[in-house]
Amino acid sequence: MIIYPRAKLNLGLNIVEKRSDGYHNLETVFYPINIHDTLEVEPSDSLRLQLYGVPLEGDVNENLVLKAWRLLNNDHPLPPVNIHLHKAIPSQAGMGGGSSDGAFMLRLLNELFQLNLSNEELIKKATLLGADCPFFITDNPAYAEGIGEKLTPISLDLSRYHLLIVKPPVAVSTREAFAHITPRSTEIQCREIVQQDIRSWRELLKNDFEDSIFPQYPRLKEIKEQLYQQGALYAAMSGSGSSLYGFFEKTPMILDAWSDCYVKLL
Repeated sequence: MIIYPRAKLNLGLNIVEKRSDGYHNLETVFYPINIHDTLEVEPSDSLRLQLYGVPLEGDVNENLVLKAWRLLNNDHPLPPVNIHLHKAIPSQAGMGGGSSDGAFMLRLLNELFQLNLSNEELIKKATLLGADCPFFITDNPAYAEGIGEKLTPISLDLSRYHLLIVKPPVAVSTREAFAHITPRSTEIQCREIVQQDIRSWRELLKNDFEDSIFPQYPRLKEIKEQLYQQGALYAAMSGSGSSLYGFFEKTPMILDAWSDCYVKLL
C-alpha cells in the first residue's frame, strides 16, 4: 500500500506563552502544499525501514514512521512490515516532513489493517508522536493552538497564486529557534489575518521565529527580501525554518543567487 505524506507551510506563527512543562503555546495557520514524500508498506517477516531520496540525519530507529507502527502496535498488535520511505520534502525546513510521515503512517496502518480508528482517535495517537503530527491526520487548512495539537478547520484556498519555496543549505534546530524567543500575546490572531486580502499580510502576519533566527542566519533574511523584490504579495519563513516562501500573482524568476538552494515553484 502506498500513501503520499504532504508538506505544510506555517502562515504566521506566534509564540504566546511558555508552559510549565517546558513547551510553548503558539498560534499558527497550517496550510498543506503539494510537495510530498512517498511511503509504501508491504508484509514482511520483520519490521524494517528503507530510506531513499533526501538524506536524513540521526538514528533511523527514531524515525516517526517506525514510532507510528510501534505506537499502534501497543494497542492493536500488528504484523511486521517492510517500509519504503522516499524523502522529497526537505528536512529541517519548517515544512513538517517528518511529522507528515509519522501521521500518514498512522493513517496507512489504520486502513491497511482495518483498525477502524476514527480521525479523533488518530489525532490523539498523532499527538504522542509530535506537536505537528495531528494536523496531517486531516491534512486540510487549520488554525492551530496549544503546542500545535488544538486544531480548528478554516476555509482557505491559495491555489490561484504561484508559490515559490527557497530552502538554503542552512539547518536550524527547533531547540535553537526556541532558545531566543520571547513569548508575547497577539492583538489579532493568524486565522483572522489570513481571511483578509493577501496584500495586507505583509504588515500583519508575522512569524516570531524570524526575529530570533534572522540575526543568526542573515542569508535567510536576504532570501525573504529577494522574494519581495521579485514581487511577492507575501513572503515569510515557515515554522522554525529554514525554508522561505512567497506567494505571487505572476510566475516569479528563479534567481542565480539560489543555485545552492532547494527551490520549488508550485
